[in-house]
Amino acid sequence: MVEDVWRRESPHVLAALLRRYGDLGDCEDAAQEAAEAAARQWDRDGVPDNPRGWLIRVASRRLIDRLRADGARAGREKAVAQARDGGLVPPADDPHHDDADDTLRLLLLCCHPGLSRSSQVALTLHAVAGLGTAQIAAAYLVPERTMTQRLTRARAALRAAGAVFELPTEAELPARVAAVLDVCHLLFTEGHTRAGGDALVDSTLADEAIRLTRQLHLAIPDHDEVAGALALMLLTHARTPARTDRGQLVPLAEQDRSRWDRQYIAEGVRILERVLPRGHVGRFQLQAAVAAVHAEATTWEGTDWRQICLLYGMLARVAPSPVVTLNQAVAVGMAIGAEEGLALIRPLLDDPAMRRHHRTYAVRAHLLEMTGDVAGAIDGYRQAARLTTSMPEQRYLNARIRDLEPR
Repeated sequence: MVEDVWRRESPHVLAALLRRYGDLGDCEDAAQEAAEAAARQWDRDGVPDNPRGWLIRVASRRLIDRLRADGARAGREKAVAQARDGGLVPPADDPHHDDADDTLRLLLLCCHPGLSRSSQVALTLHAVAGLGTAQIAAAYLVPERTMTQRLTRARAALRAAGAVFELPTEAELPARVAAVLDVCHLLFTEGHTRAGGDALVDSTLADEAIRLTRQLHLAIPDHDEVAGALALMLLTHARTPARTDRGQLVPLAEQDRSRWDRQYIAEGVRILERVLPRGHVGRFQLQAAVAAVHAEATTWEGTDWRQICLLYGMLARVAPSPVVTLNQAVAVGMAIGAEEGLALIRPLLDDPAMRRHHRTYAVRAHLLEMTGDVAGAIDGYRQAARLTTSMPEQRYLNARIRDLEPR
């Protein structure tokens, strides 16, 4: 019960503390102490009528006590007191604040350009999503101590950069929002298909990415790429119930489409229909449009592959990347022919990074199988199985090899 309340309220508690006290590290520590106090007291007395206000008041008291006890921070305490006495800073539990605006400020702070992308992701999960350090470490397959150190370094970097809990300038805002979108999309991608481990999906990460992107959409509803990213996640996550069967990976071509989440699909399509006619189309909108074409097809073979080819062609111009090329090659293989798809990915074999990526060989093997080159397909699937660290993907690739090997 406490955990559910904490996950819902933690970003608002943290935002309230940041408005008044400023330092993310100090505020996170105080908020965590308040959560620990809540776990003890609420278990005995029940959840209060206003859990957010309770958490903010307790965290504020802990923070003030710490600041008073820390002589090295006397100057900061004095500045806070002067601002409070002068009426410059509202009380931490002042209710006159917009939750969507607070979420946007907190996301922008966690995605500060002075941080590495991995630190931005970790801070966002901890500060905005309310996940514990152990949960984040488990999601990224690193020891808890490593994740604790990463979070500590990130907070120190924010402090050194003078990062504050406020909106950036109008000139800085587009790049900062783009960074937030990249972080949310990275979270979703890792949750939708785990990079390693025994599970194909981590619903905690995928659901958090959707929740954060939805909040970002509420904060800036006229931002078309934010809308596109939300539509993409909804349309992609809709397939999750059909992506595994008794723990085994089921490829898109073989999924039972009746198990797809039609509510997610309907919401994603509605968002797209609203933003696509408005003008400039970015990479998330184009990816969402591809996902919508898949969602509207009743079968793999009945998919409008030519439309998907056109969309990937546009995406290759707007945001070229090796991953786009791989996906485009599959669409071209289905719409035009496998040989044309193979020609697209041939240059990727000269890229050292893509030669270490299992999907390069998996896509190539799929296209070779379509041409009838069984030996080449087996070799490609074998290379892909060696490179992947995802056990469900490895099991699937090995099953493809067994199916193709002569009996």
